[in-house]
Amino acid sequence: MTQLTSAQIDYLDGQRLGRIATAGEDGKPHVVPTSFRYNRELNTIDVGGFHVATTKKYRDVQANPWAAIVIDDLVSVDPWTPRMLEIRGRAEALDDGGGSLGSGFGDAFIRIHPDKVNSFGIE
Repeated sequence: MTQLTSAQIDYLDGQRLGRIATAGEDGKPHVVPTSFRYNRELNTIDVGGFHVATTKKYRDVQANPWAAIVIDDLVSVDPWTPRMLEIRGRAEALDDGGGSLGSGFGDAFIRIHPDKVNSFGIE
């Protein structure tokens, strides 16, 4: 499992919205916005929402245990200054525990174990 740098963790702490990419049994890609939290104890990205267990992303991870999440923002538009963190890895669809992640999370959630990390604009 890949370890995130302290700068990458600080960036994650300041963000609340990312886009998760999954693929189901048919291999077709699916990308949607989602909330997430960085789990310091496990070095994972925990992805959630109110009704995650009823979503395509959750079913996709059950069928194909790989996912990616991108978190990005713009520091400035003049000059153009984007930042981006992409995390790919093995994913689990978990039935409970998501409620402890914070406001806006239901019981079910997706846990991504970082295998590959790409970043831009994050020291």
